[in-house]
Amino acid sequence: MNTSVQRIPCTVVTGFLGAGKTTLIRNLIENAGGRKLAVIVNEFGDVGIDGEILRGCGVENCSEENIVELANGCICCTVADDFVPALDKILSRGTEVDHILIETSGLALPKPLVQAFQWPAVRNRVTVDSVVAVVDGPALAAGEVTGDRDALEQQRAADESIDHDDPVEEVFEDQVACADLIVLSKSDLLDDAARRRAEAAVAEHLPRAVKIVAVANGRIDAGAVLGLGLAVEDDIENRKTHHDDEEDHEHDDFDSFVIELPAIASPEELARKVASAAEAENVLRLKGFAHVEGKPMRLLVQAVGPRVSHHYDRAWEAGEEKATRLVVIGLKGLDRAAVEKLLAA
Repeated sequence: MNTSVQRIPCTVVTGFLGAGKTTLIRNLIENAGGRKLAVIVNEFGDVGIDGEILRGCGVENCSEENIVELANGCICCTVADDFVPALDKILSRGTEVDHILIETSGLALPKPLVQAFQWPAVRNRVTVDSVVAVVDGPALAAGEVTGDRDALEQQRAADESIDHDDPVEEVFEDQVACADLIVLSKSDLLDDAARRRAEAAVAEHLPRAVKIVAVANGRIDAGAVLGLGLAVEDDIENRKTHHDDEEDHEHDDFDSFVIELPAIASPEELARKVASAAEAENVLRLKGFAHVEGKPMRLLVQAVGPRVSHHYDRAWEAGEEKATRLVVIGLKGLDRAAVEKLLAA
């Protein structure tokens, strides 16, 4: 048993772009079993899409004021400047919080974040209950870590000076290496053989016995995720990663930007354009909201490579600007003008 019982437990949810972290956290919020939750969301991009998705839950046990967004860059690179102040903001409000969920950006390495829980100013107040890595089931079954790896593999193959794994693969391996639980997402898109392939792909990178749980639409018993009491900060040095000998790491292999469009006529047509843009350009992830002509509801759009999903998540609020804003994340050199042209066509 550890000594963390008097400190607020924090669950770090890590995973690659589009793996399903936000969907998992939303389901945990909605099925928390009476726990009062707070959430720290590390955005990648200029619009707080993930925070908006979580606020759309409307669940009493996780009020809007307890959802804090970090939009200034990768959380593992800005621990002192962003994460600690966000933690202070939550803990200083005087409202009771039973558990804190931390959603990292897809590029974040969990180890530097967990190491921050060893700092005296942090250690006395919170503890890392566990690290949960969300991995993309269909991508792994197809031998990839994301929905669109072709462009990245071509780039790596064309450069004869590269003699190491590409950064995306290293990020994936580091996230898995630090995990206490692996959530294999989108299991409803996998048959038994594909699920076994995906699980084998993860197990290949697990340095120790870690449970792999297949889920669909982020649905998992909160008791299997929250309250594990592992005090991961006490063990984090034993979790070896690619970046252990580096002072810092860079994310120069990725670009992100926001595209604003007029109201759209059809969700299906927008989905087709998003899929087309992902196929034609080096788009890894797209997420955002759209204003559909004549509809009082806001359309939530999410894509991993060419796989696109969309649904109406809530009504537009009185006085809220009805707009279409999409965050696009892709490989370095992503042609913004080309993507915007395809989406606006």
